Amino acid sequence: MSPTAAAPDDIVETHEQGAANEREPLLVLAPLRQFLREAGLAGGDELSAAPVGEGHSNVTFALSGGVILRRPPRGPLPPSAHDVLREARLLAALEATPVRTPKLLAVCEDATVIGAPFYVMQQVDGIAITDRLPAALDNEQERGRIAERLIDALAELHAVDWRATGLGQLGRPSGYLERQLRRFSGLWEHNRTRELPAVEEVGRWLTANMPSSPSATIVHGDYRLGNTIFATAAPARLNAILDWEMATIGDPLADLGYLMIHWHEHGDALGGFNLQTVTALPGFPSRRQMIARYEQRSGRSMQALDWYVTLALWKGVVFMEGNYRRALQGTTDDPYLKSFGDAVAQLAERALEVTRSGF
Repeated sequence: MSPTAAAPDDIVETHEQGAANEREPLLVLAPLRQFLREAGLAGGDELSAAPVGEGHSNVTFALSGGVILRRPPRGPLPPSAHDVLREARLLAALEATPVRTPKLLAVCEDATVIGAPFYVMQQVDGIAITDRLPAALDNEQERGRIAERLIDALAELHAVDWRATGLGQLGRPSGYLERQLRRFSGLWEHNRTRELPAVEEVGRWLTANMPSSPSATIVHGDYRLGNTIFATAAPARLNAILDWEMATIGDPLADLGYLMIHWHEHGDALGGFNLQTVTALPGFPSRRQMIARYEQRSGRSMQALDWYVTLALWKGVVFMEGNYRRALQGTTDDPYLKSFGDAVAQLAERALEVTRSGF
């Protein structure tokens, strides 16, 4: 993960210092040091922290001592969103499976320690690939391998016996698509900052054309290249899947549809919601080739994939409008989120186009 800049009020030494600022801090170092010592983790008196990654939801910090901390963003937050304790339970359950996840090290349910619940996990060696590649992987053969590993890891996740892992409480196996439409319709009403008629029209289309789901699996909910860690040496190896906060039990094709909206090909028009432009380079397979590999690995039918791509775009509109709203309210300093005024509207129009012409 790459470090990013922290705002001056993000990290403070004591709660008293945080109270003197207009916004609540994201980390309070003194009580965090005590928690880490009691958990047997490194850090000590020289504990330092830096925000990392390109995620724009739950907040991730690299701590001295080689560990990673995850906590919710500043509020106000939508109901049930940004539940890091649920995310931590999932990581613990997946540890005994073939799914590649960071090792969970400690969980803090006490919000008084740093101002919110959080968990600490192992720092995984490697890089999150977004707009550039490590030198050893920057050739056509390794680009193809990266795509293969990404699809194979998704099929691997969807093959896990979620009942055997004790994740039966993660979500209900039936009615997933109906719940997605209800939930994100409600979130749109909570998150919206303006009128966007395309959002309403796409929502109606999704309801009218909803397919039958295959058997339920674990669904990551935010599966894309930038949410994985690859080793920097050849041959390409996927070391870990990150950002599990939206994971549940549901329709596995929702993950594939979401992956496709982030998989860019040469000649694609770029809008304001492009997190992984690197996949347009020679050697990376097309979306259709990615879909064919997943179909071969999973044995699932791809006939309704246009619907799942539309769902992913529509959810992206709703979700990122919420982040844009937080930017307008001043609860985040992320410049990427502050640019989403036009980008969210463009994404809504893209979703509407897929309902009419396919992806």
